[in-house]
Amino acid sequence: MIILDGGMSRELQRLGAPFRQPGWSALALMEAPHFVEQVHAEFAAAGADIITTNSYAIVPFHIGDARFDRCGSELATLAGRLARRGADVRPGTRVAGSLPPIFGSYRPDLFDSTRVAAYLDVLVGGLRPFVDLWLGETLSSIAEAEAVIRAVQGTGLPLWMSFTLRDEADALARPPMLRSGELVADAAAWAAASAVDALLFNCSQPEVMEPAVRVTAAVFQAAGCKTPIGVYANAFEPAEGHDKANENLMDMREDLGPASYGDWADRWAAAGATIIGGCCGIGVSHIHGVAQRLACVAAD
Repeated sequence: MIILDGGMSRELQRLGAPFRQPGWSALALMEAPHFVEQVHAEFAAAGADIITTNSYAIVPFHIGDARFDRCGSELATLAGRLARRGADVRPGTRVAGSLPPIFGSYRPDLFDSTRVAAYLDVLVGGLRPFVDLWLGETLSSIAEAEAVIRAVQGTGLPLWMSFTLRDEADALARPPMLRSGELVADAAAWAAASAVDALLFNCSQPEVMEPAVRVTAAVFQAAGCKTPIGVYANAFEPAEGHDKANENLMDMREDLGPASYGDWADRWAAAGATIIGGCCGIGVSHIHGVAQRLACVAAD
């Protein structure tokens, strides 16, 4: 079992780091980077095998085109360096370079194939010296994922791809879907035929993850594909409308403490996930609990 880290933003808030819109988690990189390194180090010490760079908000959507053009590469380099320092508190911990949805979370409708490559190239170039693998994360469509594949070609590093799922109230009444409306089964078939080294699902409620893992495992088995499957869910109420995920901090669910999140992790592992961590609202205490819990299961 591989343990991922958790969400960056709430941990920055917990430590008292600057955090406000529109800069989101990128603001700490610009104003108080030591907080970012501290969060990484705490996740590594808690048992995370993978530390993810704080590059999710280094996009024009959050910091603006002018600032991205002026210092996007510098910020990406800083994000990579801080992640590497934080990971090094626990020998053997790897660093994943976060490649986010360039045009906003949960917004496949805003995807622009004519502009995405230029933005991703800046992130890849800045992060490359510090990372062990790439993580395209919170992607809402196969088109977004294909752009990430093109961006990292030639880097020689493994590529993990993570899709976010539709998780509104009636989501469990339908086959699991990406936020674009594309079926998870189709995304899994695409992954099985592509140069993806792991397929994950993130930034959605825990309830929708298990069906997605089971569908993916079935598709992979039918295709003779041994690609690992992963999950890192969020802890907030589902977004009503695409914009809310980008505009404000969402309200946290009160039923997703470390113990209950660990219960979900057990279910994902039983369904076939071998990579488990946390996304928005899942903190150091959650990851520590998951790491200990799944280590005990493996020992049994």
